Amino acid sequence: MIPEISIYEVLTVSSILFFIGVYGFITRKNLISILISVELILNASVINFVVINKYLYPDMLQGVLFSIFIIAVAAAETALAVSLVINLYRQISSVEVKDIETMKY
Repeated sequence: MIPEISIYEVLTVSSILFFIGVYGFITRKNLISILISVELILNASVINFVVINKYLYPDMLQGVLFSIFIIAVAAAETALAVSLVINLYRQISSVEVKDIETMKY
């Protein structure tokens, strides 16, 4: 028999994922690492939407629909951010935040 996972365990994992993303966003110096941290934050919110919807309203799909919307926005944000990072790398040959701050416009 498979033991059931409680809402507290899933929300704990989601909170840990969120705070790892926030920590990475604040401490990282590389633009790609910052982008990955933002994706971790968005994935934590997707987990929250799905698990809270499952436990509060198991017959409705609003949490799942919000999650699909967040995933679509995250995909568009990633495509845009990667294109900006590639463009910056072509101009200054670096993806470090400190090099972008000293870039002349």
